[in-house]
Amino acid sequence: MVAMHAFFALTAGFLTMAVLVGALTALLMRLTPSWVEEQGKPKPGYVFVNLSYSFLAAAAGGYVTALIAAANPLYHDLALAIIVLALAALSAMQQRGKQPIWYQLALIAISPVGVFAGGVVRLRVLGIL
Repeated sequence: MVAMHAFFALTAGFLTMAVLVGALTALLMRLTPSWVEEQGKPKPGYVFVNLSYSFLAAAAGGYVTALIAAANPLYHDLALAIIVLALAALSAMQQRGKQPIWYQLALIAISPVGVFAGGVVRLRVLGIL
């Protein structure tokens, strides 16, 4: 039962991130199509907005994971951060050559940091930290 609860916490946190990033990306594409038309060099506005909402979505996912994980919320949050780091690295390898490397590295770094930050916020709410 504990393993199922952990799986549910990680899945819920990841889905929170995925839904938020997907919805915000669609909104960004609809509101500012000129920012996302170009391949290669992303525009500064797009970079700032994308990195910002990616961090916030990751933080929301970390918060949800820590919220659902009744036992050891920090461990579950760190597990999600590791999963997100691995998936971001795989995504960057698939996008190789399509976007600048610095931008890909920023996306790889921001996601797990955001997950951890969201988990820390939840721990602060609980009074643990």
